[in-house]
Amino acid sequence: MLICGVDEAGRGPLVGAVFAAAVILDPARPIVGLADSKKLSEKQREKLEIEIKMHALAWSIAYADALEIDRLNILHATLLAMRRAVEGLKLQPQRALIDGNRCPRLAMEARAIVKGDATVAEISAASILAKTARDAEMRLLHARFPQYGFDRHKGYPTPAHFAALQQHGACPEHRRSFAPVARVLNSGKSC
Repeated sequence: MLICGVDEAGRGPLVGAVFAAAVILDPARPIVGLADSKKLSEKQREKLEIEIKMHALAWSIAYADALEIDRLNILHATLLAMRRAVEGLKLQPQRALIDGNRCPRLAMEARAIVKGDATVAEISAASILAKTARDAEMRLLHARFPQYGFDRHKGYPTPAHFAALQQHGACPEHRRSFAPVARVLNSGKSC
């Protein structure tokens, strides 16, 4: 039975897309070191990303952008990104294991597993791919908008990010439906 793991990255930040990945691992080629992406260093994630992409039977990365997040809300945008990731797999799994407590609507059986990124190898692999893809997006956004420091805080609501929002206003990629960004926009600031 083909099983895919699914996880997301980027629900909490104030800027950019929420990413999701789906991974079907090859039982004949186990990948050593898989873990919740938040417990790994950036260097470890990047090394494992290469291994996952080389050795998995199938993998897919998808996202829902800031406009979709603002239109749908972060939960529904996350579920949309997860569905897109599963639908993007070159092989169709019979079962999907989803990190968290909610499942997107899928064409196959799906089961939510709280903290699955720490206990299920397929979900750990998806966690790593989603996080490395999201971090890559933040580096691109940093190149366009260096005044925000996205390369350091990855869009999360840190004191440095709040200070940049106050000073420069919101950029086009900020999530307008998130309260800290809405407050800045209501004060009339945008870049």
